[in-house]
Amino acid sequence: MEDIGKWQMLLTHAVGFLIALWILKKFAWQPIINILEERRQKIQSDFDEAAEDRKKSEQLLSEYEEKLKEIDAEARRKIQEAVKEGQQVATEIKDSARKESRELIEKAKSELQRDVEKAKVQLKEDLVSMTIGATEKLILERLDDQKHRQLITNFIDDVEKA
Repeated sequence: MEDIGKWQMLLTHAVGFLIALWILKKFAWQPIINILEERRQKIQSDFDEAAEDRKKSEQLLSEYEEKLKEIDAEARRKIQEAVKEGQQVATEIKDSARKESRELIEKAKSELQRDVEKAKVQLKEDLVSMTIGATEKLILERLDDQKHRQLITNFIDDVEKA
C-alpha cells in the first residue's frame, strides 16, 4: 500500500505541477516571455547603440587625425614659405649692402682721385713759386761757389719746411 500512496502522491504532484504550469502558461508565461523579450531587445538596442557610438567615435577619430595631418602639412608648408621668404629678404639685404658698399668705394675712390689731382696741382704751383723765388735770388746775387752752396741749402730748407 505504500506503493500506491507514493504513486498517488507522485501523480498528485505531477497533476499539480501540470496545473501550475498550465496556469503559468495561461496567465504568466506570455508576460514573462514579453518582459524577457523586451529586456533582450533593450540589451540588443544598447549594444547596437554602443556599436554605433563606437563607429561614430572611430569615424570622428579618423577625421580628427586626418585634420591634424592636414594642419601639420599646412604648418610645414607655411614654415617652408617663411624660410624661403626669409632667405629672399636676406639675399636682398646682402645685395643691397653690396651695392651700397660698391657705391661708397667708388665715391671714396673718386674723392681720393680728386684730392690727388688737387694735391698735384698745388704741388706744381708750390714748386713753380719756389723755383721762381730761387731764380730771383740767384739773379739778384752774384754766384760764387760758396754762395751757390748756401742758396741751394737755403732752398732745400725752405722746401722741407713747406
